[in-house]
Amino acid sequence: MSIEHINERGTLWEGRFRSCLVQQDNYVLGCYRYIEMNPVIAGMVAHPGDYRWTSYRANAQGELSGFISPHAVYNELGSGTAQRAEAYRSIFNDRLSLGLIEQIRSSINGNYVLGDQKFASEIAQALGKRVSQGVSGRPKKYKLKE
Repeated sequence: MSIEHINERGTLWEGRFRSCLVQQDNYVLGCYRYIEMNPVIAGMVAHPGDYRWTSYRANAQGELSGFISPHAVYNELGSGTAQRAEAYRSIFNDRLSLGLIEQIRSSINGNYVLGDQKFASEIAQALGKRVSQGVSGRPKKYKLKE
């Protein structure tokens, strides 16, 4: 998505639904894992493919879906459906780091961008507003040397 097409009004930045703008590189597949593991973590199902409303079956098991469109990052996992599905399943072998989980949660809850500092700066400049969490507290006072 180009920065020129981002509008500060709409469901991305307002309303009762929580969301965040995600930088493709390094973050999209982490978000996929986070979302698809939520029903497992909540104890609703034993495996992400068991949840009725998941995209795991389409992404990891090659199940056809009329309403799921593969993301470009997902398509880069392999040259064919079987290769992409195998690569997708493999990213579920390791747990998400607690740091990434916290980043995703704070981005969603605060309507901040999820990405690196350069990405956040570009989006902040395009929107003319802060898009990442600020530092808590007052700025430190500096004493002038006499």
